[in-house]
Amino acid sequence: MIAIGCLLLVILPIVGLALGGLIAGPAAARWGAAIGFGIALLVCGITGRAFARMRQDR
Repeated sequence: MIAIGCLLLVILPIVGLALGGLIAGPAAARWGAAIGFGIALLVCGITGRAFARMRQDR
């Protein structure tokens, strides 16, 4: 689960950058990369929290 979150930290900003650049130019590319990074941080945090709770339940 943690590996998926870490991988998304690389993939989602790049995807957001590319899609924003294709759709609306350089300003949207920056916004797309920032939104992709934010979503990746959210997913990473959720998986990290789930992992921590799983370890505490043992």
